[in-house]
Order: sequence, then C-alpha cells, then structure tokens
Amino acid sequence: MSKTVTSAEFQKAFGRYREIALAEPVSITNHGRESLVLLSAAEYQRLKSQDRQAFYAWELPDEVIQALEAAEPSPESAAFNHELDD
Repeated sequence: MSKTVTSAEFQKAFGRYREIALAEPVSITNHGRESLVLLSAAEYQRLKSQDRQAFYAWELPDEVIQALEAAEPSPESAAFNHELDD
C-alpha cells in the first residue's frame, strides 16, 4: 500500500516522506492528481532490472534466434487456427 501526500505537504516534510519511501512508495499529488511517486533506490533498481530490451530483427542475439526457431505453439493455441483462414 502506498502513502499519498499533496505536493505542499511533501515539501514541508520531505525528510519524513523520504524515510517512508524507504519502506513503501509515496504518491505525490498536484491539484488532486497523482503526479509523482517517490521510491527507494532499491525498489527502483528492482523495477529497472525487469525492463525488457527491444531489438530489430537483424539485431537479435543468436540465442534468441535459436529459441524462436525451436519454439512450438501450445496445444491450446489450436483453438485459434480458424483465424488464419481467408
């Protein structure tokens, strides 16, 4: 559960909300709308580690190409074969 504060409240008590952000996200609102979220550095790094990397087809690493070539559709996907019909 994240804590929500107004930007004015956040400015007045930055140190307090900095400490809270070490344990949970702090949502900062401006004119009643969420505008920023303060996170701990550890949580930010955890989220960044989950980023996906995008490639053009000609940039794909060999191990990704091999994995794509070896991939097989699941049996459940057969239910959608009719969508390929003209």
